[in-house]
Amino acid sequence: MINNVVKNSLTADKTSDTQYPIEELLKQRWSPLAFSDRPVEPEKLCSVLEAARWAASSFNEQPWSFIVATKDNQTEFHCLLNCLAEGNQEWAKNAPVLIVSVAKLYFERNGVENRHAFHDVGTAEANLAIQATALGLFIHQMAGFDVPKVREVYDIAEGYEPVAAIALGYLGDPQTLSQRLLQRELAPRTRKPLEEFVFSSRWNQRSPLVKSH
Repeated sequence: MINNVVKNSLTADKTSDTQYPIEELLKQRWSPLAFSDRPVEPEKLCSVLEAARWAASSFNEQPWSFIVATKDNQTEFHCLLNCLAEGNQEWAKNAPVLIVSVAKLYFERNGVENRHAFHDVGTAEANLAIQATALGLFIHQMAGFDVPKVREVYDIAEGYEPVAAIALGYLGDPQTLSQRLLQRELAPRTRKPLEEFVFSSRWNQRSPLVKSH
């Protein structure tokens, strides 16, 4: 059982200090390294996948697929776990659910390359993340995984590309992490200020909409 003092302190540290007001769920979402071994209820897992299903996409192509492995099937779980980078396996092995998202690279409607496919998969994953947060779950998305290995292990067809790996579950005790990972877990969240990336008139010219902070 996670220590309440540690949990409360960690939650307080990870709540966003935003420049402008945003929805509470967006402020509460973050990407932990410490996951509990508590299983995710099937109905909750289906709920977060349903949220991904209803994401917007170019021409409503819905170019996403999700490969899901839970600890209910240890063989499947370790198969996906072994596709992750070694550094990610260290902590992701404790999550009860692992997922890999896959993008369909060509439009179904005409066979033309869909340059928005990765964007649309990312939108679906954002929906998934917010629904997970609403249910008391957390996700941690990873670029660190072996794309050719995923393609081979899961026999992914041509025209499809693995996008990201995801660990999903309930928040765990950060004190179970190595010292190196614990420092990452307890570090405050940071974001670039709006004035660094909101432009008007020409590239890299700060928009008058945002004020310097």
